[in-house]
Order: sequence, then structure tokens, then C-alpha cells
Amino acid sequence: MYTFIVADDHPLFRDAIVSVLENQFPGCHVEQTDDMPSTLALVGQTTECDLLLLDLNMPGMTGLSGLLELRNVAPTTPVAVISAESDKQTVLQTLAYGAVGYVAKSCARQQMGEAFAQILRGDVYLPADILRENVKTPPNHSLRNQAGFSAETLQTLTRKQLQVLQSMSKGSANKQIAYDLNISETTVKSHVSAILKKLGVHNRIQAVLGATNIDFAHYLRR
Repeated sequence: MYTFIVADDHPLFRDAIVSVLENQFPGCHVEQTDDMPSTLALVGQTTECDLLLLDLNMPGMTGLSGLLELRNVAPTTPVAVISAESDKQTVLQTLAYGAVGYVAKSCARQQMGEAFAQILRGDVYLPADILRENVKTPPNHSLRNQAGFSAETLQTLTRKQLQVLQSMSKGSANKQIAYDLNISETTVKSHVSAILKKLGVHNRIQAVLGATNIDFAHYLRR
């Protein structure tokens, strides 16, 4: 049985999130808080929490300060941000600060439930529209992209690995990638492991952050 903490100062939205969780994960246990101090206190008392859903604008916190406090107090508790903020920089900063996903408050109930399920499977969830935003600076194939992956490093990836990485950058989970590329989910996991090793990153989040500015069409033409 999953255990969740929903941290949001709007009662109606908390109730909506609880409803989504109970529908998606029957029998789950959900705790609720409405400010940062009570959230930190609850996390300190809770021995087990599968996922904490955090609003970025609660009393007792400013911007990403609450996320940083949670990561310091409970580094092993997975935290996903639930926010009305849609700025790409803010979204990516939450991942850099340790969030395991970013779910927009405006998304549909079914999509929200699927996002939570994806995160619990160990995948990163990002809003698809954020990942599809056009890069403002033109790609430079001869040097490095903004994440620090050199062209030489990207060229070590096989065509299939590039396709998997491209799908990851769009927020697709392993199951969806397997379906889209007509390969098994086990094969996808093997490709992901190889991609992380070749790119020199430690986890899927770092790979996704780095892949947002890659011109995949350029590398897939070879």
C-alpha cells in the first residue's frame, strides 16, 4: 500500500489530489499539510513515504526554498512538485534540486494520475509542453550543447539509443518508449543504462535535462 503526503495550502486542490491518488492507487494512505513547517514536521515523524507532492507557494516557504529544506531534512523521501508555475527554467530547477517530477496543476485528472504512477515506477515526469519548447539558441554540432554533452559523446550513441534518449527527453516512460520503438521494455531499460554510462551521468533526470537542447534530427541523419 502506497503512502503519500500532499502539501498544499488550498483545501479544494488538496481534496482533488487526494481523490486522484485514491482512484489511481486504491487502498493508499494520504496525509495532508497546508504549510511548510507542518510539512517538515510530518516528514520528520513519518517513517515511510512513497511520494511527497509539494506545492511551491505555501506559507513558510519562498520559491524553491521549501524543496531544498525537504531534501536536507529527508533526502530519501521522493518529492514531486505540483504547481501552477509553467516557466521552463523553474521546472528544470526543481529537478536540479532533487525533485523526481513536476506536475502542472492544470493537467487533467487522468493525466495527473498517470504522472504519479510513472514517478512511482522510477521514471521522471515532466510536462510535455515544457519539453517541446523550442530552444532559443541555435544548436552547435561541433562543440557542446548547453548541458555539456559534446558532439563526440553523442556520436557514441547508437541510432536506437538516440531514439530512446529522444523519447526520454519528451517525458515518455519506458513502457511508452517500448511501444513507440517496437522493442521490449527490458531492451529499453538496457538502452537507458547504456545511455547513462556513455553520457557520463548518474541518473535519468540528468540525462533528460541534458537532452532538452539536443538536435536529434542532426544525429539521426547519419
